[in-house]
Amino acid sequence: MYKFFLLSSALTLAGCATSNTPFAGKSYVLMGEVHDNAQGHQVRFKVLEQAVQQGWRPAIAMEQFDRERQAGLDQARKEQPNNPDYLISTVGSSRWDWSLYRPVIELALRYDLPILAANLSRKDASVVVKQGVTALVDAQELGLTQPLPEGLLAAQREEVRLGHCGKLPENLLDGMALAQIARDTAMAKVMKPYQTRGVVLLAGNGHIRRDLGVPLWLPNTLSVGFVEVSHNGAFDQENLIVPAQRADPCFAL
Repeated sequence: MYKFFLLSSALTLAGCATSNTPFAGKSYVLMGEVHDNAQGHQVRFKVLEQAVQQGWRPAIAMEQFDRERQAGLDQARKEQPNNPDYLISTVGSSRWDWSLYRPVIELALRYDLPILAANLSRKDASVVVKQGVTALVDAQELGLTQPLPEGLLAAQREEVRLGHCGKLPENLLDGMALAQIARDTAMAKVMKPYQTRGVVLLAGNGHIRRDLGVPLWLPNTLSVGFVEVSHNGAFDQENLIVPAQRADPCFAL
């Protein structure tokens, strides 16, 4: 039995803060998603909207914008500061369903919140898959020239294998796992300058897991999963959402 935690989630998260500073004491709030679950997006947005209405003014970091698009994103806001559709059409990639993210962008524009392009580009991810993490220009800044946390590569390798239904060639698994790790470090890097202000990351649930994702690369995080199936303690807070109706993803692979 799945429960829809719209109201209870909002109260739980707002309850961790004072009346003036929702999410008090946490520099980084990580809010997950199942990318194609529209109801999950609605639940998460209501939680975020309530926190902003109560006075929280975070930067909003988004997996949906590659980090190279920051200048274009800022320019689009300058040209039409109150038009979320212009921003999306100007810098949004066609691989995302922007109807799910438009409410967040509109909220950011309404309250003049920074929007941060947080994701590693597909181009850079491809470099990592083929050449390893040290091939990235900013590998040192991302913390990828040092040994990875123990067991992380193996764990991410297994996640990649399961996520592709066991159908990927073995020789691709390590590279794709490293690309996932590089994405997490890139998101962490984008968020760090906003530690004092506070920043929320909107990203897939895999990126916000305490045992595998961005929390490994940032201190003082609150990880809030919005999941269709429980992940048994992978997040600080977990909200079960109604599973979306979709075709078997393994069939296409």
